Amino acid sequence: MRKLILLATVGLGLLSCTTQNIKKNMDLPAEWKHTTNIYEVNLRQYTKEGSFKAFEKEMPRLKNMGVKTLWFMPITPIAQQNKKGSLGSQYAAADYTSINPEFGTIDDFKHMVNEAHRLGFKVIIDWVANHTGWDHIWTKTHPEFYLKDPDGKFHIASGMDDIIELDFKNREMRKAMIDAMKFWVKETHIDGFRCDLASWVEVDFWAEARPEVEKVKPLFWIGEFDELESPEYGKVFDASYSWKWMHKSADYYKKNESITELIDLLKKYSAIGDTSMRAWFTTNHDENSWNGTEYEKYGNITKPMAVFSATWNGIPLLYSGQELPNMKRLEFFEKDVIKWNGQYQMEDFYKTLLNLKSSNPALRGGEPAVSTYLLNTTANDKILAYIRKNGKDEVLVVLNMSKEPVNFTIHDKSLNGTFKNVFEGNERDFSAGKDFNFKVSDFAVFEK
Repeated sequence: MRKLILLATVGLGLLSCTTQNIKKNMDLPAEWKHTTNIYEVNLRQYTKEGSFKAFEKEMPRLKNMGVKTLWFMPITPIAQQNKKGSLGSQYAAADYTSINPEFGTIDDFKHMVNEAHRLGFKVIIDWVANHTGWDHIWTKTHPEFYLKDPDGKFHIASGMDDIIELDFKNREMRKAMIDAMKFWVKETHIDGFRCDLASWVEVDFWAEARPEVEKVKPLFWIGEFDELESPEYGKVFDASYSWKWMHKSADYYKKNESITELIDLLKKYSAIGDTSMRAWFTTNHDENSWNGTEYEKYGNITKPMAVFSATWNGIPLLYSGQELPNMKRLEFFEKDVIKWNGQYQMEDFYKTLLNLKSSNPALRGGEPAVSTYLLNTTANDKILAYIRKNGKDEVLVVLNMSKEPVNFTIHDKSLNGTFKNVFEGNERDFSAGKDFNFKVSDFAVFEK
């Protein structure tokens, strides 16, 4: 079975071939989004202090691991009325243009962003547009900004009684929301937004907001929506979530479903086209807290799934603590610090993957010059094998997606020549044979 997938990005146009313009070009999201990865920072649980200052000390380690973009969960103050637990949800904002004192001050945040930029990171923040907490400042200054129930009370967001929904038919509210987003770009020089529950907000708001906010500077936008369900949002955002893939892959492992269903789903994602990218992940703040760790979900195929996330078309997304690895569900509304022990067992694993993703042209996401082929094997019911090509650059990925050892052969003319195993360092000439003997959890990544 072979599948060709081509992804594209918005053209940048011709730029003057001066050193200054070339550097400016490389700094634009339209360029770096093709090679980036995203590391989600749960600041509350990251350190004992849970502050910007404390996290700054971790950034050199993450840079060494190959992390490119830092995504911070909401940094705004948390509403106290009807809050969950003792600390409340970071997604129930009390003010869109202030800092949660739990994390420090706005000067602390600015200092951390500046240091992140000095180290070469991009910084994006979570933006929660659909709803606020019950005592958000707007509930007092602009109650007309909110949806109301027939009895005149604020409308509770679906299934979450600590938050209330905004009315996006209100033009003044939309303007105030856009101004708030501009505030963070102007004042703190962030590089983009991760938009929470993006598809719960009318797509025309995002289509209005993006060009208006980008009058300050070009930004990177990732939305929490699945483009298979909300294709119109893909015309606005640079990247989206692969929720269906994450849930289907978990069902595949837990319920012993057919790998054909995974392949069929990948085909559907590929058919979306070239206007945006998908973010691939094995865990995040929601999944870890509410549905279990990646090891609870994926068991023996946890590592192969992580390799897939870093090498398939799109953007790999990591969550705080995966480099440990973190083996526990973190509390959402309470302090529950990640149990760092100074030993990062998965650090080299992720460093290899992230550096390969950022350096090899064959792994560029959203790049029309890159082709991705699924390869035929003698164990198609257990093995996921694919090769990505960009001119002379090629990356081969082979994953044991089963719960048992597998001996198999790749039968595909797309694979030929000498490759280097990026994890083991040895070279292999596939013209001389394409046999594999995989143990449970095995994977292999080769660079031509």
